Amino acid sequence: MLEDLALPLAVLLFPGGLFALAFGLVLKGADRRVAARLQRRVGPPLLQPFFDLVKLAAKRTMVPDIAFRPVFLAAPIIGTVAMMLAAALVPIAGVYTPDPRLGDMLVLLYLLAVPAVAMMVAGSASGSPFGAIGFSREMVLMLAYEGPLLLVVGAVAVKTGSFSLTGIVAYQQAHGANLLDPVLWPALVAFMAFFPANLGVAPFDIPEAETEVLEGPLLEYSGPALGLFKMMSAVKAVVVVGLGIALFLPTGPEGALGLMVHAAKMLVLVLAGMTLLRTSVGRMRIDQAFAFFLKWPLALAAASFAVALAFA
Repeated sequence: MLEDLALPLAVLLFPGGLFALAFGLVLKGADRRVAARLQRRVGPPLLQPFFDLVKLAAKRTMVPDIAFRPVFLAAPIIGTVAMMLAAALVPIAGVYTPDPRLGDMLVLLYLLAVPAVAMMVAGSASGSPFGAIGFSREMVLMLAYEGPLLLVVGAVAVKTGSFSLTGIVAYQQAHGANLLDPVLWPALVAFMAFFPANLGVAPFDIPEAETEVLEGPLLEYSGPALGLFKMMSAVKAVVVVGLGIALFLPTGPEGALGLMVHAAKMLVLVLAGMTLLRTSVGRMRIDQAFAFFLKWPLALAAASFAVALAFA
C-alpha cells in the first residue's frame, strides 16, 4: 500500500509537486530581490512570486479570437505537469532517491525539453506575430543548448560508470564530488552556461525579450493560463539546478539537515550562476547566442567527454 502511494506523493507533494513549486517560487523571489539590491533598487518582497500567482488565479484567461483554443489552453498545462514529473526524478543525496518506476536520466532529459516545446506551441497557437517570432527564437536557442547538455551528461556518465542519476550520486558519495575532478571542470563550465539559457534569463531571455517581442509566446496569455507558465518556470528552476547538484555536488548529510544543505546549494547556484549574470550583462541576439553555444559550451563539454572516455 505504501509503495503504491510513494509515486503519487513524490509527484504531487515531495520532492515534486507542492514542494518544488513552493521552493521554486522562493528561488524566483530571492533572485528578484538580490538583483534589485545589486541595481540599487528596493525590489519586490521575497514572496512576490506567490502574490503574483494569487493575482493571476483571480483573473480571467482571455483567449484571442484567432488563437487555436484547445492547443492555446493545453500548452501551459502540459509544460507544468512535465516539470512536476521531472522534479520527482531528481535525487537529493541522503534525503530522497527516485523510484525506478518513474524512469531515470533519459526520461528526465526528455521532460526537460517539454517546457521549451510548450512555449513554442503556445506562441504558434496564439496567432500573434510576436508569438511566432518567439517560437522561432525558442527553437533556435533550444537547438543550441541541448547539444552541450547531452555531452555534459555523457561525460559525467562515462566518468562515474552510470547513466542513472541515482548511480551518479552513489558514485560521488563513495569517491567524492565530481566538482573536485579536473576532468569534469570543462563540463561544469558548460553546464553553468546551459542552465540560465534553459531557464530563459539574461543574456538568454531572447524568446521573451520584452523590449523586442513583448514577451513573445506569452504575450496573449493572462489569468490562470499565464499563472501555469509561471508555475512551470518556477518548478523548472528547481529541476535544472537540482540536476546540476546531482551531477557535480550531491554529497551532504542525511535527513532534515541534508535537505537544508541541498536548499542552500540551490540558492547559491541560482544567485551566483543566474542573478549575478543577468544583472551584469545585456541580452544577446539570437545569432550571438547560437554561435556562443556552438563555440564554447559545446567545445568544453565535448572536451570533457573525450577526456573521460580516454581515462575510462
